[in-house]
Amino acid sequence: MQTKPINFSKYSSFKIGGTFDVALLDAHATSEELNNHTLIGSCNNILIGNNPPPLMMLTKTYDYITIENNILKIGAATPSGKIASFCKKHNITNFEFLSHLPGKLGGLVYMNAGLKEYEIFNHLIAIETLSGTKTKEKLEYGYRYTNITEPILEATFELHDGYSNEKAEIFKQMRANQPSTPSAGSCFKNPKGDYAGRLIEAVGLKGKMQGAMCFSEQHANFLVNTGGGKYENAIFLIHEAQKRVYEAFGILLELEIVVLDRDFIPFQPE
Repeated sequence: MQTKPINFSKYSSFKIGGTFDVALLDAHATSEELNNHTLIGSCNNILIGNNPPPLMMLTKTYDYITIENNILKIGAATPSGKIASFCKKHNITNFEFLSHLPGKLGGLVYMNAGLKEYEIFNHLIAIETLSGTKTKEKLEYGYRYTNITEPILEATFELHDGYSNEKAEIFKQMRANQPSTPSAGSCFKNPKGDYAGRLIEAVGLKGKMQGAMCFSEQHANFLVNTGGGKYENAIFLIHEAQKRVYEAFGILLELEIVVLDRDFIPFQPE
């Protein structure tokens, strides 16, 4: 496969990471070529470390939206904003939340992204991978989780008319309290019946600085880069939040962001 260098301090939403060669996955790739590679998209929920695994990304071949037989087909490299705009233009509902959820379709499906009860899997029919088609019924999925283990090339969705400007405005308000400082979105998943941001604030970490990284004063579950933040600073704060919250509440915060570093050691309570 061809590769291209990517400077992750500019490319990723965290604005953290060095320059690494990324393999380009096109329509002619074989499963053998994918061994040991980790697929990335627009890096909106990824923290790149100093020693990442081999990386790959889809080419623009997979950036498309079509309507066939009353079904919506979307390439996995298609940006969420493009999908939202297409649906608004063609009066298609159930995708209004994507205008406020950055990323590319493959990553959104892989993590079952969403806002509150609105999730990408709600109207999913199937995904296309190198090994073939997998229907929604054959996949395991839940809150910010799927069991998908191979690159997603395309996804198909139910098609329903009725784009809602009211829904779009509701989603806009839901995101209004989130910081604009570079971050990767919510750092931790919300524990059942609680909120990660509340727990982080309760243990005194809201606004806590480590180098140029901190848990935002605006929303404690957003780990933000105030300028020149380092991977090590981010990992320190992640582990500190998990440690303090576990000691105070007996809750192990589960990461929502994805850490890509071969030397990363997940926090384990003693």
